[in-house]
Amino acid sequence: MKNTITLKNINSIVKIEKGELISFKVDDKEYIHQKGRKGWRKSDDEMFPVIGPLSKNNYRLHTKKGDAILDQHGLLREMEYDLFSADETSAKFRKVYAQNTPLQNAKFPKKSPEEFVFWPFDFTFEKHFTLKDNTLTIDFSFTSETGMPFMLGYHPAFLLSNTGADTLVANNTKITLSEIYKAGHNAFPVLHTNKIILENSDRNHLEITTKNFNNFMLWTPVDNMLCIEPITQYTSYTDEKFSEENMSISSGKESFSFEIKVL
Repeated sequence: MKNTITLKNINSIVKIEKGELISFKVDDKEYIHQKGRKGWRKSDDEMFPVIGPLSKNNYRLHTKKGDAILDQHGLLREMEYDLFSADETSAKFRKVYAQNTPLQNAKFPKKSPEEFVFWPFDFTFEKHFTLKDNTLTIDFSFTSETGMPFMLGYHPAFLLSNTGADTLVANNTKITLSEIYKAGHNAFPVLHTNKIILENSDRNHLEITTKNFNNFMLWTPVDNMLCIEPITQYTSYTDEKFSEENMSISSGKESFSFEIKVL
């Protein structure tokens, strides 16, 4: 697979590196956080089949098919995408996992005692990019055994103006960066909505809409970037331990969507 895939039309260009969205430019303005700048070390990622840290669970999660060993945000991020379709304005990637396959945990040994992670279910996870006009749509889907427990989150990082003055609007309420800072590592919850507007003081505003996630969480430690993360559930409100009773249950095929529109 080529390291970088480029999608483009008259005024927009998208760059994808091994399934990771690394650039979205409209009229030569960049909207995605660039790796290597202060803030997060990535531009995007997925959280699956759990969201949040498993340390309070001793890194174990009980399912009907046995216990899993997982670290923060699951194990999908420990796998590489395969490209299986691409043209000038779209690209499709997938990851295929066989149950109980041990994967090297990138957080070991500095941030985790678990060298390997695994999950007791098969699944195939797909990520599709489609560029149309000034809008980028990212569709996620997975197939699995009916009854597999799961959580899903998408973790993209957007460029900010570096002034601390950018704001967001969701549920008819403004949210400031100072409020997001205060939430810390738990991330700031924005629940029961599929739409957020990022009001950027030195770029066009972004309208972000989703399907089937129904919630967001917001996180940043710096002024120059912000992660606007759609999630199926917010896990930081409670000390309740992770278990399949607290997760969504797959029908066998599930689909989700995330759309970025430059206004």
